[in-house]
Amino acid sequence: MSVTALSPTSAAATRAVMTQTDDGRVTPSVTKALQLLEAFREAGPALGVSEVARIAGMPKSTAFRLLNHLEEGGYVERAGRLYVLGRRLFELGNAVEMCRPDGLREIALPHLADLYVATSKVVHLGVLEGTDVVYLEKICGLETIQVDTVVGGRMPAACSALGKAMLAFSERVTIGRVLDGGLARRTRYSHSDPARFLGELRRVNTERVAFDREENRLGLVCAAAPVIHRGRAVAAISACGSATKFNTALVGTQVRRAADAISQALQQRAA
Repeated sequence: MSVTALSPTSAAATRAVMTQTDDGRVTPSVTKALQLLEAFREAGPALGVSEVARIAGMPKSTAFRLLNHLEEGGYVERAGRLYVLGRRLFELGNAVEMCRPDGLREIALPHLADLYVATSKVVHLGVLEGTDVVYLEKICGLETIQVDTVVGGRMPAACSALGKAMLAFSERVTIGRVLDGGLARRTRYSHSDPARFLGELRRVNTERVAFDREENRLGLVCAAAPVIHRGRAVAAISACGSATKFNTALVGTQVRRAADAISQALQQRAA
């Protein structure tokens, strides 16, 4: 139904939730509001209205109006003259299925804690989204190496042990998207040859453990293993530490054992 066919009241309501772009396309305001929230993930944590508008690609007046609506709903908050993401988003994020009670994160957490105690390494839980790893959990200590990862953050799958652990059990189309995007060289040890990368994934599929040997950051080594549920890798866990103090064989075995325990726990919950 076209806008002209609506009643005056309905048409007004429609205009209230629609905005028009420079090329004449009509975009729902809810889409633009989501674009504003995405700006914080790209450049946050605290942004002014002008910067939010620039990143989201919309007029400042539109951004200001939508930010006011988001503030009323608790999705953004004021920090002086800047805006930050609101606590309502934290609540919603933890209502995602994998973060709920009996979800993936809760099931995995005791095993992650045991892995941290056993290895004294930084421990991660991640899932594959597109060509990236998204971190669901991180455990570190005062004496562990500093690793620049955050819960909710992303990392290209091709240069992380977590990513390779999941890609090794992924469909060809998923691996193809990673290769089509290019193998980024973050260090001199990063993979750049697709053939060698595919060869490593075949090894990981056989041995069920993947390694990042300073491919993402010099001085940092990680071992990861897939969490298998119903025949596919639904997640992966890893342990990361200093390259000078990392026993790949031992840590690899410990990570694989913990991943297998999580896989078994998932199967028991689903039974």
